[in-house]
Amino acid sequence: MNTADKHYKFINSRTGYVIYYHSLVSSLSAEEMKAELEKIKAQVAIKNDIYQETVYWEEIKDEA
Repeated sequence: MNTADKHYKFINSRTGYVIYYHSLVSSLSAEEMKAELEKIKAQVAIKNDIYQETVYWEEIKDEA
């Protein structure tokens, strides 16, 4: 993983399964990052034929 990027996983809250991974450059502002994550969340929900409210994201943190 590139340390300059922030990595996210999108999770179906009904099943608990990760359904998508996405990376964003860390140089985005907090507002830009949230807007981009919301856009990706909508695309993931449509692609997987589930309600948008059942999808959420979490940042993937390095454990090392």
